[in-house]
Amino acid sequence: MIAAVRVNSLKPLTCTPFLSSVNSFKCPWSFVSIPTKHSRLRPLLSQMAATGEVEPQVIDSHLHVWASPQEAEEKYPYFPGQEPSLTGHVEFLLECMEEAGVDGALIVQPINHKFDHSYVTSVLKKFPSTFVGCCLANPAEDGSGIKHLEDLVLKDGYRAVRFNPYLWPSGEKMTNEIGKALFSKAGELGVPVGFMCMKGLLLHLQEIEELCTEFPSTVVLLDHLAFCKPPKNDEERRGYSELLKLSRFPQVYVKFSALFRVSRNPYPYEDLSYVLPQLVSSYGAHRIMWGSDFPYVVAECGYKEAREAVSHLAKQGHLPSSATEWIMGKTIMQLFDGKWSSVAN
Repeated sequence: MIAAVRVNSLKPLTCTPFLSSVNSFKCPWSFVSIPTKHSRLRPLLSQMAATGEVEPQVIDSHLHVWASPQEAEEKYPYFPGQEPSLTGHVEFLLECMEEAGVDGALIVQPINHKFDHSYVTSVLKKFPSTFVGCCLANPAEDGSGIKHLEDLVLKDGYRAVRFNPYLWPSGEKMTNEIGKALFSKAGELGVPVGFMCMKGLLLHLQEIEELCTEFPSTVVLLDHLAFCKPPKNDEERRGYSELLKLSRFPQVYVKFSALFRVSRNPYPYEDLSYVLPQLVSSYGAHRIMWGSDFPYVVAECGYKEAREAVSHLAKQGHLPSSATEWIMGKTIMQLFDGKWSSVAN
């Protein structure tokens, strides 16, 4: 069991008016601290440069890759109607990661290939020490998606699965018989389930709570802060409050990802400097992980800038460097224990 360590040196944060009504906000914060391997030196943080410490690995918890147009024509076709307008092949991603100093990533199966995982699988096999795969759950009514999930995990090495509620048959919820079977199977296989609540957390809150309650051993990842923006009205305040309250389920983690989708401000997304410390207050930094949402983020602010935004927001929110280290890599490395270890050697 990992013990929490209270950080006494953390400066208390004064709540902004739009968040003052959220009852789950509390200071100071607790963080966990366990040993982790470190990567090569990068003189990005002056404090580490001054002390000669090695900067921890940076792992991107959420991005996508898809075939180039030529690859799609020759071997990895796009799903009809889902042809991408952005460049998203793995070679471009690796260039962006190298420039940004990102050591590894969790690749989420893109809708562009839908349930055909062959391209992402090829990337995972080609770069096994750099990438981990998150497959896409198929909630087909015939139950074929359950065997498909099992094969993707046991045969192709995927380590997580994404639930897209908008792929469920019309009128069906993620808590239907197939959804519960998929969620249960994920827990049995030891793979986290990521939820994409693009149309709002409140729309899917009951389903997530029911699944977490019935299957407490299945780990949950809330993609992109569950699409909760800094609240401006009562409904948004309720949604944001519910996001914080989901921390009562020990299996729930939050992806501080795709910041351009949840911020109301341009880069560097200053309004999230209040959100980040409140997430840490509720969940602990060891249950929060940064994600870029590549390649979409490239056109928004740039991949390197997406990484740098988190350090800026953490500093604005008076979070200690130990919290930032968890958010930028230690959380996901702990969650997928045994992956990315060769990167550190």
